[in-house]
Amino acid sequence: QNHSYVLKQSLNFFQSDFAGRIAQRIMQTGNSLRDSAVQAVDALWHVLIYAITSLVLFAEADWRLMLPLLAWIICYIAALFYFVPRVKERSVISSDARSKLMGRIVDGYTNIATLKLFAHTDYEQQYAREAISEQTEKTQLASRVITSMDVVITTLNGLLVVGTTGLALWLWSQSLITVGAIALTTGLVIRIVNMSGWIMWVVNGIFENIGMVQDGLQTIAQPVTVTDKPNAPALKVSRGAVRFDDVDFHYGKAANVIEGLNLDIRPGEKIGLIGPSGAGKSTLVNLLLRLYDVQGGRILIDGQNIAEVSQASLRAQIGMITQDTSLLHRSIRDNLLYGRPEASEVALHEAVRRARADEFIPQLSDAQGRTGFDAHVGERGVKLSGGQRQRIAIARVLLKNAPILIMDEATSALDSEVEAAIQESLETLMQGKTVIAIAHRLSTIARMDRLVVLDKGRIVESGSHSELLEQQGLYARLWHHQTGGFVGVD
Repeated sequence: QNHSYVLKQSLNFFQSDFAGRIAQRIMQTGNSLRDSAVQAVDALWHVLIYAITSLVLFAEADWRLMLPLLAWIICYIAALFYFVPRVKERSVISSDARSKLMGRIVDGYTNIATLKLFAHTDYEQQYAREAISEQTEKTQLASRVITSMDVVITTLNGLLVVGTTGLALWLWSQSLITVGAIALTTGLVIRIVNMSGWIMWVVNGIFENIGMVQDGLQTIAQPVTVTDKPNAPALKVSRGAVRFDDVDFHYGKAANVIEGLNLDIRPGEKIGLIGPSGAGKSTLVNLLLRLYDVQGGRILIDGQNIAEVSQASLRAQIGMITQDTSLLHRSIRDNLLYGRPEASEVALHEAVRRARADEFIPQLSDAQGRTGFDAHVGERGVKLSGGQRQRIAIARVLLKNAPILIMDEATSALDSEVEAAIQESLETLMQGKTVIAIAHRLSTIARMDRLVVLDKGRIVESGSHSELLEQQGLYARLWHHQTGGFVGVD
């Protein structure tokens, strides 16, 4: 359930923390909560039984034998009230340091290629050591409190044994109790002392677990920012018209990235989004996918407000090919079928052929001896080259066959020969679809029906390639500043 809840969080949620830290908190919270409940019930049951039984037996022997036990119970409870909150407080801090350490370690493993590329093994070791030192320091603080608690409880236990035994001997010397009462009293006191140590560790364990739960709740209890309305209907796309209506958006407290943007994309129209870095191109696409909610205005698809339909149905109608293709650490087949699990084997192979991925898939193998479509690609697809990953991504979108297509530098990782071969398949894919393409290499989108130029979150130019060149505006400057096919910077 925790995992299911976290998967519903917005993209920003995952971009703001270590993946390993989030995973650590999710994994520890459920177990800690269960252990706390079991330990609490167990400890409470034993305390009630022993306390009531001992007081009754002491009272039957001589009511005065109850006095040391009552005094001990009061002091024991006072000690727990003093130390337990401090144990919990330090446990929260220690748990946070532990999840931080896990986050740093996993971050290094996830980016192992970058680590080796820059020969930063020593740097990453130091980066992890800092987190280890912090965790050790926080754990030692918690250990000091636990040790102090142990000393106090041990002292109280010693006083209880000495006080009760001494009082029993004195009462016996006064002929007020029998030798049997002394044996009973001493045996019960020793049993209570042993049980008190166990209860102390149980209570300590409970609050250590509560500390872990509280740390985990920092992740789990965060409200989901992008949610479906109750009984949200499914998006129905018949034409593929897209409209951005006076859209505003900003990240956090920063100034608007998108401000008062209006854009109508006709059914089946193919537009190219162009602009310098930070102009808002990718943000616009993320808003269309509803990875973020707009702060103002609305986005419509075939007249339906995307904020009022289910997210699953919205994304089912959109296919996207990104520049930075990330694959799941599963088989080639699983990755290809991710957008359309029910696809037939014939459709799967046809998509692979059209994406020219059939040139390398049969030769793939992994360490477990799996080959071809069954070979696993490694975390984020690291076993494949950038071009191979992108061809898998293109095949996946070809197979999904959604009515709206987004291409963000879709062929940037391909060599010229493969790009030329795939271009025909992409043009076939785009037929009858509404297409939004982002590219820094302007030659790849110059043939789009319309080019929309963004700058600082606003549309500054719109028209065909030739029309924009005639305007001698931002697009013309970007076009003329290209060197080797890439956008120059003013």
